[in-house]
Amino acid sequence: MIDVKNKAMIYRICLPVVLVIFLLPSPCLSMPEYANQTGKPCVACHVDPSGGARLTTGGEEFKDTLRVKGLYRPMTSAQRIIRLIVGYLHMLTAIVWFGAIFYVHILLKPVYASRGLPRGELWIGISSIIIMAVTGTFLTIARVPSLKAMYTTRFGILLSIKIALFLIMVVSAIFVIFVIGPMLRRDLKKGPGERKDTYTPEELSSFDGTEGRAAYVGYSGNVYDVSNSKLWKNGSHARKHQAGADMTELLKTAPHSDEVLKRMPIAGKLTMSATTPNMPVYMKVFYFLAYMNLAMVFLIVFVISLWRWL
Repeated sequence: MIDVKNKAMIYRICLPVVLVIFLLPSPCLSMPEYANQTGKPCVACHVDPSGGARLTTGGEEFKDTLRVKGLYRPMTSAQRIIRLIVGYLHMLTAIVWFGAIFYVHILLKPVYASRGLPRGELWIGISSIIIMAVTGTFLTIARVPSLKAMYTTRFGILLSIKIALFLIMVVSAIFVIFVIGPMLRRDLKKGPGERKDTYTPEELSSFDGTEGRAAYVGYSGNVYDVSNSKLWKNGSHARKHQAGADMTELLKTAPHSDEVLKRMPIAGKLTMSATTPNMPVYMKVFYFLAYMNLAMVFLIVFVISLWRWL
């Protein structure tokens, strides 16, 4: 039977692979502007009926027309190789970043991140934003010869939309990291005098002992603080049980009595009530931004699909 850690590893491996399959561009060396303007097939410009490779006389003339209008920029072989390398890095970074977003927001759910932004995913996001901004700027300069092309050509319009969506994601990420993040960490590191009286199972799951968080476990209606116990290092007990859960049923099969747990300080009561306290405003904002970024990923992939395959 596959345990949770192995499942997480499988998801981490499979998601990027799936994204690679969906994001790989199809080979395309033609100029779509000509087809849009004239309705002529690829053979009107290319020697090969399927497009690409050498141009016909008419194709060369149309390319020269685009160059004069500032809609085409010729490149040397060395420049094309550099653009290929930068484009590959740009695409690879996007796959890693989008894969992390899918993994956290779909498989683990935002409640996982609401326990405090995970350091691994946080650094992936920050480094991805920087790399994508730098490589994206380079690719835009190399591909778009004039500002006019950004709003007069199909390629430029779709690229402008993609850039706008990316900037929205960057702004929301900065807000979460520097405004929402400290609020989440503050709530998860409350001292004994600031503890709550009751915890719902969902609230209890936030105190799993990882990433510097307190380690709480539930038992027979009480919530025990095992943060300072050597038996619960980093919130893990015997490498089988993780803090943040109700241990009432599991203790029935344990090789020791419940007195071991009852010696721990009580952090509060565990309630199974369906009613939950009002969610703080900053938490509502966090959930909204989390799902908004997920929607942005789908929109960016959709724009790329329009760009490459429509």
